[in-house]
Amino acid sequence: MKKAFMGVRIKRLREERRLTQQALANALGISLSYLNQIENNQRPLTVPVLLKLNAAFGTDVQVFSDNDEARLLAELRETLSDPAFGEAISLAEMRELAGNMPALARAFLSQSRRLKQAADEIAAYAVRLGEDRQGASPALPSTPFEEVRDFFYANHNYIDDLDRQAEAAAREMGMPPGRMAPAIADRLEARHGLRLAELREEDGYGMQRRFDAQSRTLHLSPRLGPGQRAFQMATQLAFLEQRNLIDTLAAGGSFSTDEARSLARIGLASYFAGALILPYTPFLQSAERLRYDIDLLGSEFGTGFETVCHRLSTLQRSGARGVPFFFVRVDRAGNISKRQSATDFHFSRVGGTCPLWNVYDAFSNPGKTLTQVAEMPDGRAYLWIARRVESSRGGYGAPTKTFAIGLGCDLLHAERLVYSEGIALNAPSSRTLIGAGCKVCERSACAQRAFPPLAKKLVIDDERSSFAPYSAT
Repeated sequence: MKKAFMGVRIKRLREERRLTQQALANALGISLSYLNQIENNQRPLTVPVLLKLNAAFGTDVQVFSDNDEARLLAELRETLSDPAFGEAISLAEMRELAGNMPALARAFLSQSRRLKQAADEIAAYAVRLGEDRQGASPALPSTPFEEVRDFFYANHNYIDDLDRQAEAAAREMGMPPGRMAPAIADRLEARHGLRLAELREEDGYGMQRRFDAQSRTLHLSPRLGPGQRAFQMATQLAFLEQRNLIDTLAAGGSFSTDEARSLARIGLASYFAGALILPYTPFLQSAERLRYDIDLLGSEFGTGFETVCHRLSTLQRSGARGVPFFFVRVDRAGNISKRQSATDFHFSRVGGTCPLWNVYDAFSNPGKTLTQVAEMPDGRAYLWIARRVESSRGGYGAPTKTFAIGLGCDLLHAERLVYSEGIALNAPSSRTLIGAGCKVCERSACAQRAFPPLAKKLVIDDERSSFAPYSAT
């Protein structure tokens, strides 16, 4: 088992609590010399000491998990691989920063993203003003959507206050699994004086929900299924009953624009809706009982494959955690339109994703749930589930939206999933070697590589040719 050296984190906890070393040692029931050795990384943080920290201060054990270290390390490697930094940073130095000074690492990454955003905006303005002398297309600035996605990512896709409020509301409504729509409709009418009506064709069938505050009418598309109808009503309920909490959470999200804050409010309302129709405690209990079988969970709660997968990625309540999942939705072009995580798994922000990832095979296997044991360059392995999903507004010739949904977890948790059956999880032959994206991937022998790695020097030799498209050192 990997030893956890968490000296800087212990020092930070002590400083936040304004405790001397002796006071902390007394609270934990350990000697002053032992604590001093832990803080100076001469002794690892053991499970008994970790449990004492939790008992004494209510500290979430995830604060001392190496999952955050792996995630930070992946982001640092991607950011620092840019030659513009002008200096090669060793993996050992990055690991030291991610492991012992995570707050500093996150601050550095945040500033790097802001710097890149500013540079991209300058380039975009230059093009508008006709000053792009090289004729190159500038990179797009960071969007409000990306800011909101990073906000949920930083919170491990779990918003405790909002989740608990949703579960309390579901409990008041009797929590009828799979039959939440009538209960939510009754609450909207009884508490808020809302009546329901169908959207008419002249309103535009492109909409799913429209609220008329003056007439107190919630218009819903007639083409919504029962689960979708419940979700839209629950979203409106969030704005009616949780507006103050949503505003507070959005205000604390360090968003750069009002547009991003407004988009965050919608995301938080959607989070509440998902937590209302899939209440935390009963949903987690069913997930464990059914071994995380997505189809059976969908049948029990009356929701679709994507909704169940998204909710599974949020089960990270302290003291009642489910399997920590990474959830992603991609299109055929490789664009990631949804990405939520309760794990350390990290995909690159540049250079696309890995074509060997099974989520892309889902497009050519409609109706099938695909499984894959994927190993990243750092040696960590994951069990992935992928399936193609489609939705349409109905009618002949109506456009159809097609996506692939991916749900993954660390191999450590794989045996808790029904999808692990029949897979030799620890056999090297069962693993597919994937990467975070070609530009940051170190697998030099990969025949699927689309770009040379940014952090390595490209080797150009007209007298040799290899199966891999690029050679680098």
